[in-house]
Amino acid sequence: MQFLKAPTRNLFFTGKGGVGKTSMACATAVQLADRGLRVLLVSTDPASNLDEVLGTKLSSDATPVESVPHLYAMNLDPEAAASEYRERMVGPYRGVLPDAAVQSMEEQFSGSCTLEIAAFDEFSKLLGDPSATAEFDHVIFDTAPTGHTLRLLTLPSAWSGYIENNTTGTSCLGPLAGLQAQALVYQQTVEALADSGATTLVLVTRADAAAFREAARTSVELQSLGVNNQHLIVNGVFKSESQDDAIATAMQQRGDVALSQIPDAIGQLDRTIIPWTWNGLMGIDALRQVGKPAVTQGSEDDDLSWTDSYPDGLGSLIDDLAAVGHGVILAMGKGGVGKTTVAAAVAVALAERGFDVHLSTTDPAAHVTATIAAEELAGLSVGRIDPARETAEYSEEVMRTAAVGLDEAGRALLEEDLRSPCTEEIAVFRAFARAVAEGEDRFVVLDTAPTGHTVLLLDSALAYHREVTRQSSGMSESVENLLPRLRDPEFTRVLVVTLPEATPVHEAAKLQQDLRRAQIEPFAWVINQSLVPLQVSDSALRHRQQHELRFIDEVRSSLAKRVALIPWQIESPVGLAGLRRVVGTDSSLTS
Repeated sequence: MQFLKAPTRNLFFTGKGGVGKTSMACATAVQLADRGLRVLLVSTDPASNLDEVLGTKLSSDATPVESVPHLYAMNLDPEAAASEYRERMVGPYRGVLPDAAVQSMEEQFSGSCTLEIAAFDEFSKLLGDPSATAEFDHVIFDTAPTGHTLRLLTLPSAWSGYIENNTTGTSCLGPLAGLQAQALVYQQTVEALADSGATTLVLVTRADAAAFREAARTSVELQSLGVNNQHLIVNGVFKSESQDDAIATAMQQRGDVALSQIPDAIGQLDRTIIPWTWNGLMGIDALRQVGKPAVTQGSEDDDLSWTDSYPDGLGSLIDDLAAVGHGVILAMGKGGVGKTTVAAAVAVALAERGFDVHLSTTDPAAHVTATIAAEELAGLSVGRIDPARETAEYSEEVMRTAAVGLDEAGRALLEEDLRSPCTEEIAVFRAFARAVAEGEDRFVVLDTAPTGHTVLLLDSALAYHREVTRQSSGMSESVENLLPRLRDPEFTRVLVVTLPEATPVHEAAKLQQDLRRAQIEPFAWVINQSLVPLQVSDSALRHRQQHELRFIDEVRSSLAKRVALIPWQIESPVGLAGLRRVVGTDSSLTS
């Protein structure tokens, strides 16, 4: 990896969900530590899987990775950080102010914004306060999927500007004194991000047109923030070993075409190509080989006795999903597992059965409209929850209702409150609730955001009530009934989407646990992009087939009540024809 020839002290890894950011960050950390350098690896992703990749139980404190001398790793825990932040803000007033006033402060600090600023508070200490990481030669950040990362990286400017321009002394986070104390650290964080001599932004992507578009958008937006020292990693580039294997040929051709059409915004960046491996990048030994000359991969037992042992396709779920005649279908899972494809395929299948269907997304990346392209299908409408538009409409509504009767100072306070980064979270949440409510008289299929963001969105339902009623005089019916609707198995069906790989399956299992804690029971699991049902002769792909079986069996035996398996598609599942193939796979490709 070229950027390791003269690495900067701070290294950020970002990119579209599922492209391998964690693997690349871990490989970088291990290889730097192997040089005798002291390295701190930090995950800012709410759905972090550093523990599994490194084989070490981590916490919110720097923990030594025993198998790699000089390497330490940690997960920033948003919930723990929020709890500590809340107590730091409220604690000094216990026993000083009346109990009612303290309780009001606690409620004010219970919103989703507190969760985000608290996590950022921890992040900024590591990047903006040199003394916090002085004992390390390098600090590596394994960041969350792109939408979260962009928000994380723009927060330094957003919050430092908010503090600088706020004159009232209050905010959606309560008294600004607690934030003001951090202003210097936030400013130092901004400076560190923009310092090319100190920070490298590593954009991780796949040889895929959609992933390249996302990487290009990220690159441009980060450059606008002053983050100009960027490097591109194209991960998992497949090269066929057989000229006679249609699947292997298609896989290589898809990657070759994407690489030949790489967007200009990232085409000129220094680039590292990482070859595809059939068994993933789990464990320290595998991480040490990343970016180095290829070695012969180990093999599994060639007895691929899997015929007829795999689940039915996505079409096997459509009858039951259609039975009620209306309701909400949520496609949920780790970033990059194909939630958009699954949601769009289900929406098309239901519309072709004569139902009125609305397909929408809460994902900031919003690839769903590109999946269906410009084609039209009777009964199917496609939309998107646009954060910018929702925020503007919400702010206008609050000023039109809650500002009635306020004096000039009161209106100024409310306007400043609405300029805070928290307002977007509230606005998007309301739009999500409205979309769910539409399921009363038709089908609503939602392509939701990656796992961590989705769970935080659902978990914020109760806290939202306290936050929104602080700014307006009432709560909409859609918000009030959101949790009951999500918890009603006759109204809401959750499809947990995953890939037949360790990390996606285990993160999907965590998602299922979170959903069950919220009293939401998944309807089925969908295992996407599997090679198991396909006829292949390429040796690497045959080993990959057997590698997948353990995870398919894990899902069927211990995690899911119902399972559907979607084969890898020779042609990208774009447009109505491609989505129909996802639901009813071309039988000529299966064994």
